[in-house]
Amino acid sequence: MTGFFTMTTRNISRFWEWGRKIIGVGRNYPDHTNKLNFPTLTEPLLFLKPTSAYIREGSPILVPRYTDNVHHEVELGVVIGKGGTAIAQSAAMEHVAGYALGLDMTAFGPLHESRAKGLPWTLAKAFNTSCPISDFIPKDRIPDPGNLNLWLKVNDQLRQSACTSDMRFSVPYLISYISDFITLEEGDLILTGTPDGLSPVQENDELEAGIENIVTIRFRVDKEKS
Repeated sequence: MTGFFTMTTRNISRFWEWGRKIIGVGRNYPDHTNKLNFPTLTEPLLFLKPTSAYIREGSPILVPRYTDNVHHEVELGVVIGKGGTAIAQSAAMEHVAGYALGLDMTAFGPLHESRAKGLPWTLAKAFNTSCPISDFIPKDRIPDPGNLNLWLKVNDQLRQSACTSDMRFSVPYLISYISDFITLEEGDLILTGTPDGLSPVQENDELEAGIENIVTIRFRVDKEKS
């Protein structure tokens, strides 16, 4: 049975101010995972970011003190508008309020170490400023989240470009799967995975990313001060 909570009067267009969690999806684009020789997933790979990871345009992405190896990952974000547990895939889109373009900034040194030791990815994924996001995109502006062109440039050089039709697990599937294990709440953000083309960023780099004909975001990279 699908469980759900009533939508509140909070301003969903500013979900980053009061939403309670960010749920990331790893290895959701086959081209990216095949290039890295990862095994094929039969279920989504999930991780969490705290909402303290959010930053908005005008604030810099800060490379944390403990690493110099941070990579960009451009992703479609799904903003939950109606919470629920055990949401049926057929009803999943009823729980979507809208979308956002997000960057899942990842510290690859700690990520490689965590993978090798079988440890959590927290230091790799959850650091401050690791989730730059766009303005809220109302649901009616994206009638089909499974057919969007995403792109990212570093210093005006194209690094990532793909269509969400390439995703291994669709938005409705992800919502249904996640809600079986983690109760989804209004204001939550699901980052749906990144395509091939990840590369490291350096201090003073300029990142620009977009969803074709819908939104563009720009962020500068800085180094966290000691």
